[in-house]
Amino acid sequence: MTSFRPLGLVAAVVLAVASLVGGCAGPTTEPEPTALPEPAQSNAQPNTPSESRPASSPPGGTPSGSGSPSAEASPGEPTASPGATAGPAQPVPEPTPGEPDLSLVAGWTLEEKVGQIVMVGLPVAGPFQPTFDMLRNNQIGGVFLHGRTQAGRQPVKNLVDAAVDAAAKEREPLFVATDQEGGAVQVLRGAGFSDIPSALDQAELDPSELQARSRKWGRELAASGVNLNLAPVLDLVPPATASSNAPIGAFGRNYGYTAESVIAHGNAFAQGQRDAGVETSIKHFPGLGRVTGNTDTTAGVTDTVTGPDAPSVDVFDAGIEAGTGLVMMSSAIYTQIDPDAPAVFSPKAVGLVRELGFDGVIVSDDLSAAVQVEGVPAGQRAVRAVDAGVDLVLASAKPSVTPAMVNALIRTARADPAFAAKVDAAAARVVAAKAGL
Repeated sequence: MTSFRPLGLVAAVVLAVASLVGGCAGPTTEPEPTALPEPAQSNAQPNTPSESRPASSPPGGTPSGSGSPSAEASPGEPTASPGATAGPAQPVPEPTPGEPDLSLVAGWTLEEKVGQIVMVGLPVAGPFQPTFDMLRNNQIGGVFLHGRTQAGRQPVKNLVDAAVDAAAKEREPLFVATDQEGGAVQVLRGAGFSDIPSALDQAELDPSELQARSRKWGRELAASGVNLNLAPVLDLVPPATASSNAPIGAFGRNYGYTAESVIAHGNAFAQGQRDAGVETSIKHFPGLGRVTGNTDTTAGVTDTVTGPDAPSVDVFDAGIEAGTGLVMMSSAIYTQIDPDAPAVFSPKAVGLVRELGFDGVIVSDDLSAAVQVEGVPAGQRAVRAVDAGVDLVLASAKPSVTPAMVNALIRTARADPAFAAKVDAAAARVVAAKAGL
């Protein structure tokens, strides 16, 4: 591991700008954006953020699958030491087709591997320092630019540079992600960023024209330091119920109303982003088009229609075939797939992504503040997701819970070899996905 480098840039001013309630399931109200400050030089010592104690788990809230013991971090419990050393390296067999290449993380400490499978929110409105501290102290491998700003490209690039500097000791480059779909869901605006139309409006374009425009939008992201767009939305929304579909249809986040339109235009958007060097995550598998509630703001969101052979699953299959690097899981419950758990916690639902032939990174929707999962303690949300087969846990809207998630993942992996193997596989997939950054 390279030697520690001090934080070269810290942000000096907190912006008065509202942020999205959740990571990706949908906006509530459009915030009033203001400008990002220019990050200033500072010699102040970082303060490690205190862990927030999550809500108590309801009955049956233990991890699924391997029967892992409870791993919730106690209040005030220190996070794992970044300097922990790994044991003797063990021979790593050659990966079989479709399996992660474990040699990519051979010899890594458990703390390093867990850090790679967590993505923490970096609020564009601030405060910034708590996220910088978590990048440094918890060896986190990814940030999500969360909220709204009209500051333009250079201030965003300064903020990203500060995050990268905070994570400079990492083995791997930092995933820098955001939601730049267009319409109501566009985090970054101002000089250097185009005003992107909604997906519904994008679907009026010829796919070749949309791909060209998306390439331009992707270059704007790349120039600001963003290398991952948690987009496009591939949810299939029936036209008759679009207005009552709170997370997608009500905001025009869908690429039309037919599978053919969503596939053609969603894949055109994704390809344009990748042409510009920005990786994509199609979302929200197996589809949020049939629900009414928004999982960010509502509990008990349930789809009673979508099954393994649903048209919406076929749309995601086409997105996978087109080359997306990541697939985001919905946190709704799908009674025709697994009535007992939200998809993000369900081995059946996550396993369905693998059955489609996808061997890339499966990422959760936001698990830090979504009302759909708030009955499960924060650490256990991360454990349950990884236990189900998720590779990357998103903690975007409430980054303060990230240390509890990291500690829970480490504690469970130490206690359960089967879970530790899932952490190894997840970290290997994330590292493989970063190879082109």
